[in-house]
Amino acid sequence: MIFSHFQIIAYPKATAVLVRNHGVYIWGDSWIHAKTQAECYHYLFDAAIKLHQLGLDAATPEHGPIQRAIHSQNQTESTRRCIVLDIEGTTTPITFVTDVLFPYARENVGKHLSLTYDTAETQEDIKLLRSQVEEDLRQGVTGAVPVPHTDEGKDEVIAAIVSNVEAMIKADRKITALKELQGHIWRTGFKCNELKSVVFEDVADALEKWHSSGTKVYIYSSGSRLAQRLLFGNTAYGDLRKYLSGFFDTTIGNKKESRSYKEITETLGVDDPSEILFVTDVYQEATAAKAAGLEAIISIRPGNASLPENHGFKTVTSFSQI
Repeated sequence: MIFSHFQIIAYPKATAVLVRNHGVYIWGDSWIHAKTQAECYHYLFDAAIKLHQLGLDAATPEHGPIQRAIHSQNQTESTRRCIVLDIEGTTTPITFVTDVLFPYARENVGKHLSLTYDTAETQEDIKLLRSQVEEDLRQGVTGAVPVPHTDEGKDEVIAAIVSNVEAMIKADRKITALKELQGHIWRTGFKCNELKSVVFEDVADALEKWHSSGTKVYIYSSGSRLAQRLLFGNTAYGDLRKYLSGFFDTTIGNKKESRSYKEITETLGVDDPSEILFVTDVYQEATAAKAAGLEAIISIRPGNASLPENHGFKTVTSFSQI
């Protein structure tokens, strides 16, 4: 059995994979560790089955009553199993990203690298950025400057990284290397209460409503999964992560490519992609999702880019309309 590369990257500490219509694969550092894991999963599966038999939802932290879908006259809504949401321009104002998050990362990248330079996390960030910069240099990307090797000096490496990151942020690059570093910088900002995330006022109520109805809600953003969790965990409406079932970022693929949405469909275990609703403010992303068989709706929010005429998609100005 071969599992996709992005799944291994997304869940490096996983010790089991449950395959639909097949079974469970469990592994460990040794046969003893694998046996221990197998016993733990056997207990958890048994508990989940018993909860289900009692009419309780094992998939939610509260283990509340299983919410049965209320059949609507609208067949599309009654068969919808999952909702996947974009962030920028959909759940969150574009200005919060461009005027708050990006400047914070740009202004603090040097400080962050200096304070955390010797940590494994930052060294991995530098490794990813160096690899991206090497590719940028080969392609002649504007603003790319060589990153010295570690033995050439800490200050030289940091200066080069800062220069490249500033150019990447200015160009609004949607690349994993940049997003990973930004997420780590923002984590410090939220921890120190220097940052507070913003979501549109209709978002919290909608997430709670969908969660209560049994609809699984996921996030798909170009920002790292860490950054996504930080954003929804630190809002004026409290921690909204309790309403979310998972997060996807660019490790699964580019948001303007249909194969990314096919990967999401397979990951969610949904046989019919039309049972997944994707909400975004970007026409090209909606087009890619639709090509993969998903239902797509375009979010119209203040500051969003204009849409092409006769774009053919349903639009909403509030999640209350979904």
